[in-house]
Amino acid sequence: MNTTFFQNFTVLLLLLSTFSGCVRDEAVSPVDSELERTLLRLSQNNSLNDYILPEGSNLAGIPAGVGNPITREKVELGKLLFHETALGRDALNPAMIRTFSCASCHVADAAFTAGSAQGIADGGVGFGDVGGGRAMSDLYEESQIDAQGARPLSMLGVAYVTNTMWAGRFGARGANAEVEEVWGVHDPATEVNHLGLDGLEAQNIEGTITHRMSTDSYLLDTIGYRRLFDRAFPDFQGDTRYGRVAMSFALSAYIRTLLPNQAPWQKWLRGDKEALTLTQKKGAKLFFGKAGCFRCHNGPALNRPAQDGDVFHSVGVNDLCDIPTALRTSANDPRNFGRGDFTRRDEDMFKFKVPQVYNTKDMPFYFHGSSKQNLREVVEYFNAGVPENDRIPASNISDFFHPLNLTSTEVDELTEFLAEGLYDPNLNRYVPEEVLSGTCFPNSDPQSKADMGCE
Repeated sequence: MNTTFFQNFTVLLLLLSTFSGCVRDEAVSPVDSELERTLLRLSQNNSLNDYILPEGSNLAGIPAGVGNPITREKVELGKLLFHETALGRDALNPAMIRTFSCASCHVADAAFTAGSAQGIADGGVGFGDVGGGRAMSDLYEESQIDAQGARPLSMLGVAYVTNTMWAGRFGARGANAEVEEVWGVHDPATEVNHLGLDGLEAQNIEGTITHRMSTDSYLLDTIGYRRLFDRAFPDFQGDTRYGRVAMSFALSAYIRTLLPNQAPWQKWLRGDKEALTLTQKKGAKLFFGKAGCFRCHNGPALNRPAQDGDVFHSVGVNDLCDIPTALRTSANDPRNFGRGDFTRRDEDMFKFKVPQVYNTKDMPFYFHGSSKQNLREVVEYFNAGVPENDRIPASNISDFFHPLNLTSTEVDELTEFLAEGLYDPNLNRYVPEEVLSGTCFPNSDPQSKADMGCE
């Protein structure tokens, strides 16, 4: 009886040992190990840290703009200003004054992009679902509205961008340092590059003009923003403390903190190997391997190549003018040339900035021309490698754009990684509960208020 007991006990120990070994193997699975090796090989410093986004509390770890160190005071002010409709005081029609904000075209629930195919600030009314109901006001002619010729880029991960906008027009460093001779020549707004600032700060100086925003005594004193400007910019003298540069610096500091650092991919990089499903891990392997996405989407925000600098490519997609509802654009719009419209170099024609790819699940439209409305459709487009825009010469199409030969299962896996593995579910942490004006935001026109159930 004792012999039988010990025999059974020994068998039980062997079974437990075997089971325990399986658990340990599962925790550090072959797919995890292979993915880690791939990332180390592709990283600049042979470290997974090259892909990790800073925590929101670590302001010192977030890339700051030249001359614009990130402080909590600037971020607090910028967060409010970004959503504050009282900033929209330069609307063309008096009835539309103080009815729009930066967030009109960069909605958190749409991954800080526009909820509609084309962003409309001044001259737009309505909100709908995550901004998808924005439309032109009857008070405006089409030529009067503030609508751009390309879909607004996501604000996520912009801290890692040197030259901003689809054409990379703004910023004195990076790729723009090579084309200083065109600053302010073809596009007067780019004269601001001569201030020597980075793209985000330079763009926001000019952007607040383009988007008809400015400060005044109502915003500063009646509403109460003056004290926040005083706290954020104690070194600015006189009225410059409340001017356009200070406003840009506050907005830029806030935008630089918009990091999707709660995505499962970020948790996996920090050591939680269960944060990604097996399908998502296989998709990540494709992203950094066979599919070649990493060649343009690398670094912490997956919005720049492995080497330093921004990157511009033509992947042959349609322009915004190809959408029947698009406003203030056409097939002859020079903005369809992308970076070429800025530099006027033949080799830059039809090339557009490579965007970041976090929270793409929330984006209702894709590419600069909003030509796709489904993430799997985007992956299938890249897999096919066939340009859809016949206005773009074949010689201008990127060498990286070619058939990928992914199987249907691999398309599913890559789509799953993009949709879920790179999805931060809590971007509303970057949205204030209210703004100092107390009004509805991101829009406060009557139709938007009705759409949002806000008064």
